[in-house]
Amino acid sequence: MTSSPSITRRPHATAGGPGHPPPAAATASTRRLLACGAFAGPVFVTAVLVQSLTRPGFSLTRDAASLLDLGSLGWVQVTNFIVTGLLFMAAAAGIRRRLSDGPGSRWIPRLMIVIGAGLIGGGVFHPDASGGYPPGTPPGTSAVSSWPGVLHEVCGSAAFLALVVVGIMLARRYRARGQRGLAACSLAAGVLCAAGVASGGAPHGSLSLFAGVSIALLWVAVVSARLITGRSAR
Repeated sequence: MTSSPSITRRPHATAGGPGHPPPAAATASTRRLLACGAFAGPVFVTAVLVQSLTRPGFSLTRDAASLLDLGSLGWVQVTNFIVTGLLFMAAAAGIRRRLSDGPGSRWIPRLMIVIGAGLIGGGVFHPDASGGYPPGTPPGTSAVSSWPGVLHEVCGSAAFLALVVVGIMLARRYRARGQRGLAACSLAAGVLCAAGVASGGAPHGSLSLFAGVSIALLWVAVVSARLITGRSAR
């Protein structure tokens, strides 16, 4: 007697099964993460500019933006640092999904996390009063005189360095794809950020530092916005 062949029933694959969200949901979540990157830079730059125009005794031509952490309204800049840092870390996840291969696909998201962590650290650890700010501080006061001030400098330096490298890696990625205009803009953002950081200790260096960092932050926002629309993803 021959037995009838057994029939193995395979479970029907469902688009929304465990661990496999529907493609539309995944796309929507990725876009939300990338939107965080598109908003992070503009939020940070705008908040600093508004505060620089409204905080008594503060001037970007003389005072580093980090000093806005201090004083009775310091919580505004603390919030700005932390929120912007969280937005960058969220954007890192979205960029990791979009840049699946090619130059920078691994390191750009990792560097975005470094930027985010550095900005959060800039909010958690406060700088030391210096250069006459907050009002009443002696002009010759050292910019780094306590361990929170040291950690603030370390976090800021890590974020700025990561921003510079992100610009360079984006330039390499765009150049490999023949997008020379975008490559040039990315390289310019990285170089200007590096120049701003290098000139931070010079006269009016606080302004050049803010300008260089702002350009790099805003360029990351442009790249994130392009990835939302699906451009330059491959």
